[in-house]
Amino acid sequence: MLVVVGVDQLSKAAVRKSIVPGETRSVLPGLQFVDARNEGVAFGFLPGRHVAVSVLVGVALLVLLVYFARNRDKPLIWLPTGMLLGGALGNILDRLRSGSVTDFIKLPLGWPPFNLADTSITLGVLLLLLVIESRE
Repeated sequence: MLVVVGVDQLSKAAVRKSIVPGETRSVLPGLQFVDARNEGVAFGFLPGRHVAVSVLVGVALLVLLVYFARNRDKPLIWLPTGMLLGGALGNILDRLRSGSVTDFIKLPLGWPPFNLADTSITLGVLLLLLVIESRE
């Protein structure tokens, strides 16, 4: 969890310091960095609804922690739990600091920008499903 929060916050600070909002920098073919601000949750859903977003995230984290507590003996359950908590906390820190989340990874075909916290959350959900479905 702490690794995810640290890497996420460092990457966002580097982007805010080096890329002007609206500017696009090509990194690799099909991969660009931008400085975009997201006031909602995934893909800009619920923009400007900070209380609703905070409640939604809080409930999701509470459910995750309850699940983790009840299943802490499951092999590797700590990994997706840490990834999900770290990603959520990384984005929460942005919202508390500036009222929006810094997104900077831009893929082709109109995919909305995202950040490392979002990546950690997505991979954490996939790993959690694998852990839940695994046979001990």
